[in-house]
Amino acid sequence: MFPEFRDLITELKGRDPHFSRLFHRHNELDQEIKNMESGVVPAAPLAIEQLKKEKLLLKDQLYTILRRVSAS
Repeated sequence: MFPEFRDLITELKGRDPHFSRLFHRHNELDQEIKNMESGVVPAAPLAIEQLKKEKLLLKDQLYTILRRVSAS
């Protein structure tokens, strides 16, 4: 996710607790969705869709932070 911000992501994960929480939750959701889609964890399509929406919202928030910090 966001290879152009790889170094900044590493930096922010270490110094910004809010960014770190968002990043960690995004990765948790990604794994949870993969498990559901592969059948490892049973889930209704609606549940998967909801998690995907939450993950997308987190991704948007992370990108906003990355753009703001990189511009300053």
